[in-house]
Amino acid sequence: MGGHPDFDAMARRVIDGNLYMTLATLDPDGSPRLSPVYFTPARYTDLYWVSSPDAHHSRNLLERPHVQIVIYDSSVAVGHAEAAYLAARARMIPGEELDGVLGEAFGGRGGARAFTREELTGDGDLRLYAATVTSCEVLVRGRDPVHGQGTDARMPADPTA
Repeated sequence: MGGHPDFDAMARRVIDGNLYMTLATLDPDGSPRLSPVYFTPARYTDLYWVSSPDAHHSRNLLERPHVQIVIYDSSVAVGHAEAAYLAARARMIPGEELDGVLGEAFGGRGGARAFTREELTGDGDLRLYAATVTSCEVLVRGRDPVHGQGTDARMPADPTA
């Protein structure tokens, strides 16, 4: 990935500071499908969420696993926005891999309960999904006192740096 240290720090701040991401999948006809999902980040490389395998976005990513994600805080005042734009490859976590990821998928975030292996397999209505980040950009405001260029822009970032 690679980016400026300020942009890398912004990406970490945005990912750490928000509970929801907007997940963009592709319908079979190529139309985008946008879905807000509660997520848990792990190492800034994997983002986990729980969903029904029957959900529209879940069916989409099974056939077309390349997804786009945006994370941002919509409550900030105009002119103070920060956002992380992520490209990722998403998948449902198969039952045989669950034990290895349950701790990081449900650890460290407030507000959501941890799901059990039994709830995420067999006859359970939900499954665990993960998006592995392949690239990251952040929103740099046009009026940013250090990095602004007059208009808002996306700049590469590496939250793992």
